[in-house]
Amino acid sequence: MTAEELIQIDKDHVWHPYNSAHGTVDSLPVKSANGVYLELEDGTKLLDGMSSWWCTIHGYNVPELNYAIEKQLKNMAHVMFGGLTHRPAVELTKTLLDIVPQKLEHVFYSDSGSVSVEIAMKMALQYWIAKSQPEKNRFITTRSGYHGDTWHTMSVCDPINGMHGIFGERLTKQIFLPEPKSTFYEEFESAELEEVEKQLKKHHHEIAAFIIEPIVQNAGGMRFYHPEYLKGVKRLCEQFDILFIADEIATGFGRAGKLFACEYANITPDVMCIGKALTGGYMSFAATLCTAEVALTISDSNPGYFMHGPTFMANPLACSVARANIDLLLSSNWKVNVTRIEDHFKKSLAPLKKLNTVSDVRVLGAIGVIEMKEPVDMKSIQNDLIDQGVWLRPFGKLVYSMPPFNISDKELDKLTNGITRAVQAI
Repeated sequence: MTAEELIQIDKDHVWHPYNSAHGTVDSLPVKSANGVYLELEDGTKLLDGMSSWWCTIHGYNVPELNYAIEKQLKNMAHVMFGGLTHRPAVELTKTLLDIVPQKLEHVFYSDSGSVSVEIAMKMALQYWIAKSQPEKNRFITTRSGYHGDTWHTMSVCDPINGMHGIFGERLTKQIFLPEPKSTFYEEFESAELEEVEKQLKKHHHEIAAFIIEPIVQNAGGMRFYHPEYLKGVKRLCEQFDILFIADEIATGFGRAGKLFACEYANITPDVMCIGKALTGGYMSFAATLCTAEVALTISDSNPGYFMHGPTFMANPLACSVARANIDLLLSSNWKVNVTRIEDHFKKSLAPLKKLNTVSDVRVLGAIGVIEMKEPVDMKSIQNDLIDQGVWLRPFGKLVYSMPPFNISDKELDKLTNGITRAVQAI
């Protein structure tokens, strides 16, 4: 198949995410990927400033991760997890429990981040059923949040400014609070927690859990909020007997400057979701972790087991590469690299604040965000970036980057120079 035929078939028949079946935004054909670069079918190389939607924290074609999959493949690619177990899953579980917040003691594996959130929500509902309080069946969260594209995860995404407003009345009605206002670098306004307390006091009898992305609200607006808000919400959940779910799918494994963003507030959630960077971007894989209180309450009541079971749960290939990915992360200078990226973003992107078209520039960990005053023409700005050898995927008013942690200083210059020129041209 020629490159031209490939592109035409893709345009005519492959439906891409957040795109029309008409293919109103062309998709670039990638032939290979290595390091921090994507190589297209025509030989063009693009520096990937997106880490393939934030998951390839070590870049592409990583020898240690390749080896983990190749080694496991010689034993078995997959085996059902019902009634069976295997070394990769057990070893990964031990590795995870060594690094996640204390008191998270049970791990439930699944196929994707959205599904891990669905599982977290089901855990919360079944927990309260087990405690003979089935009326606690709603969720509370903040606006500007995003938790996935599956059915119940959509119900806890921002209902007004989020991506799922079209489903409106069809989704389960949840309780929404204003988004956190105190930013990460400002002083915390304790009055913010007054509305949280008011709503929890009013609705606690029907709330199963509070779900939130710790510190960084990602696809809902790329907002960085104050750790004291997170700490206060956790305290209020304990006060009003409400479970606390931390969605660490995007923030986990160092992206926001801590191994897990919950560490900024020194809290342990009752349930935590991880995904994306879990396998270093090699395979779709996720996990939902919970405390013994949650797991044993469900397990010690009728029917005595959690009602969920993905076909590819704890896939051995995914478990093997996930463990190798975590080992590689922990043995690397990831903190140094994330701080280096953060410092570079702060220095290089800050001057863009002076532009009349720019509303804000913000940086945390290996995340750099330029918020425009008006929505960007994605096709136009993307073409501008491609001309400079850079791959980004802006959305709405946001031009942002989450590069692999192993990006070099020279590559960072290329990335931020490309962003600067593209934003200046708007």
